[in-house]
Parts: sequence; C-alpha cells; structure tokens
Amino acid sequence: MAKLKLKLACGNYDRTRALMDGSLQPEGIELEYVLSFPAETFPRMIRDREFEVSELGLTFYLGTLAQPDPPFIAIPVYPIRFFVQSAIFVNVNSGIKEPRDLIGKRLGELFIYGHDAGTWVKGILSDEYGVPARGVSFAVGGLDRPSPRWDWVPFQPPSDVQVNQIGPDQTLNGLLEAGEIDALYSAMVPPSLVAGSKRIRYLFEDHEAAGRDYFRKTATFPIMHIVAIRRDVYRANPWVARALYEAFAEAKRRAEELYRFQAQHMHRLFMIPWLSAHLEENAR
Repeated sequence: MAKLKLKLACGNYDRTRALMDGSLQPEGIELEYVLSFPAETFPRMIRDREFEVSELGLTFYLGTLAQPDPPFIAIPVYPIRFFVQSAIFVNVNSGIKEPRDLIGKRLGELFIYGHDAGTWVKGILSDEYGVPARGVSFAVGGLDRPSPRWDWVPFQPPSDVQVNQIGPDQTLNGLLEAGEIDALYSAMVPPSLVAGSKRIRYLFEDHEAAGRDYFRKTATFPIMHIVAIRRDVYRANPWVARALYEAFAEAKRRAEELYRFQAQHMHRLFMIPWLSAHLEENAR
C-alpha cells in the first residue's frame, strides 16, 4: 500500500534531527522535511496553508481556534521550549533593577504583541512579580532589521494595550541600546548584547537560576511551539496524528540517547565541560 506523502515545515533541532535527515520515517507516511525558520514558517502555514504539517507558535495556534472552522489540530509535540527569564533585556540606564521596576517603563516586544516568548514573559511577570500585563503600551518591530508584515496573525492585542509599530528605519536592538525603550521582551538575544555592549543587560543576570527556581515552584517548562496538522488532512487521515506523534517521540529519544552515550563514553566530541553532570542535573 502506498504511503501518504506529507510535507512538514520545521526548524533545525537536535530533537527532530532523525526526521530531518530521513533516518526515521513515521509509520505509513513518506515525510518531506522542509527546513524553515519559524518566522517564515508561520505565515506560510497560517495564511497560505502551504504544508500538511508544520511547527507553529503556541499563541498563533491558539488564535486559530477562535475561527468558525479551526484550520489546524495540534499534537503534543514541542519543537521549542525554554525558560523566558532569559528573554527580558533592559537598558542599563533605565533604572530597572528588579521586575517591578518595569512598571511604567517604555517596553518593546519582538515582531508583534503576543509572540510566544513575550506572552510567557508577561504572564510570569504578572503572576510572580506583580507587573501588570494590561493597560500598557509596546513598541513592536524587527530586532536588527525591518520587520516583515504580520497582517496574517490570527489574534489582536487586548483593547487596553497600545501597540506602536516602530519606523521602517528603526530596530528594537537600536532603540534599546539608545535608551529609547527601557526594556525588551524577545525570544532572540539583541545583537548588541552578543557583541559585548555595556548598555544592555539581562533583567535576570543569572537567568538560569531564575528559570530553575520557577520550575521548582511551578513544575512548568514553558512551551513555545507545537506541531500542527492541517485539519483537512487530519479529517481524511485521522491516524496520522498518532503516527507523527510516535515518530517525533522516537526522534527525541534518539537525540537523548546520543547525548548520554557520547557524554559518558566519548567526552572528546564536545567542547562543554562536565556535560554528563549537566545532563543528570537537567534530567532530575
């Protein structure tokens, strides 16, 4: 019996590598892995329905559920998860020393109001530190280059949040370094900070410790992206959900196994000292 041909758009991740290189195929499916950066993947799936299966931002997927006939169905596969204590950046001259100092400040958010990391940041700051998520304003746009059009996004900001698109010649990185915004919520690190700028720093200087504290308190490892199947494909072939889920789970298992084997027996392959200890700590 012929296998079902499906295109999957997804990023380059260790936990999906076996699907990307073709060494693993879902049962009953001939999968074509289309390597695509998330900001390019999302409009191609949401606006154009270009792929049968795709990585999608969690907030973007949730936004589509409000449509009369929701176009996608998600499976519990998470290509990206990370602790967003590392996604809050401040200008050193802003007077921001701790989270509550963000109140009343000039804020920026990557691309749009409501990208996945920004949504988690606002929720955690509100729940854990009393920083209001509503009644504020945000400057939005590209990090280090002009932002593409985001008119395909399936949700709108709350009515009591003011969103201002930055100018075509401006970048959030430049505005933060110049002090024209005081803080930035971004899934990507500002290039100026990577280059060693002394004008920008993390809000949580030890963001790993802050993330671990949050996990100990909440048992939550924030989900950024999910995998979505086009609903017309799912309706015609409901078995693909389990087949894809099991393949993603196996790809992740293979990545974990490779890390453990190489860390325990072949230390010379990695530049990271004490990798075995890091793996054990994170597993706990």
